[in-house]
Amino acid sequence: MVFAYILIGVLSGILGGMGLGGGTILIPLLTIVMGFNQQLAQGINLISFCLMSVFAIIIHVRNRYINLKIVLFFSIFAIIFAILGSLLANFIGSVVLKRVFGALLILISLLTTIQELKEHYKD
Repeated sequence: MVFAYILIGVLSGILGGMGLGGGTILIPLLTIVMGFNQQLAQGINLISFCLMSVFAIIIHVRNRYINLKIVLFFSIFAIIFAILGSLLANFIGSVVLKRVFGALLILISLLTTIQELKEHYKD
């Protein structure tokens, strides 16, 4: 059990540190492998994301990969809708949340693949 937690932490930490979304791997591993319900997995993801982000932000600021004007602009709306999304998650069942999360991952995968194919065949 401890080894599973370490492995999940390593994988989500690497992806989160790269800005790829550690929750993309953390939430499915916690729900599928560890058997946690979706709300618990999302809560764990949010806390771990906050902790990991502090260190990733320091490194990205040092490398000048963060534009604070842009971050502040969209963060206002993101914070408001994060509050609304958190409240909504309390009323949605775990099965629905899991399906919505899975559909979102599929959609992101398809869009990323299409964008990559467009860039590849642009030449």
